[in-house]
Amino acid sequence: MENEKQNKKLKILCLHGFRTSGAILQKEVEKWPQPLLQKLDLVFMDGPYPAQGKSGVDGIFEPPFYEWFQADEEYKEFYNFEECLAKIEKFMLTHGPFDGILGFSQGAMLAATIPGMQREGVALTKVPKVKFLIIASGAKFGSSKFGIPKLASASFSTPITTPSLHIIGETDIVKEEGIGLLESFVDPLIIHHPNGHTIPMLDDKSLEIFYNFIAKIQDLP
Repeated sequence: MENEKQNKKLKILCLHGFRTSGAILQKEVEKWPQPLLQKLDLVFMDGPYPAQGKSGVDGIFEPPFYEWFQADEEYKEFYNFEECLAKIEKFMLTHGPFDGILGFSQGAMLAATIPGMQREGVALTKVPKVKFLIIASGAKFGSSKFGIPKLASASFSTPITTPSLHIIGETDIVKEEGIGLLESFVDPLIIHHPNGHTIPMLDDKSLEIFYNFIAKIQDLP
């Protein structure tokens, strides 16, 4: 039974960054070593809305590009946030059940709110509670830099006990916000890397932290 748990792949919903796509995030994540990827069943979803402006990766990756929701220039007012969550829930019902969520950038901000919204019973109530989060280049809604969507207003009202692994880049434009997000989680594990706003390659130390995180999740009831 113990071996079965350790051999079972963790099914993870992967949420891409702003104005990119599931296919782009898949290309980035697949840089990770095969022995790690073989432990994960990764499912990549496209954001529900076509990009409503120029993508930062245009010319680097092929379109189409998508976004999860929209916001004003100050990132204080949000649009289509509830609709986005309804579409994620529908995807999870169709393609799940999922054990956890991996998010990058805008997808990471969104992922970080989900345990709190499930706890409050305001979103993703038809699917099982997520068992863990992997947050890459994340930031916190409701920080000094960002507003918070109404639906997520109580997401960080109490510390989030959902196990979390945070991937933080030394030269990432949201490094400080990513560090600030850690305060909302109980016992977060952290992988630091020397790069910017990207999914990094993983060195031996980072891989050890990742494998320890996976072992911790597989031990959950």
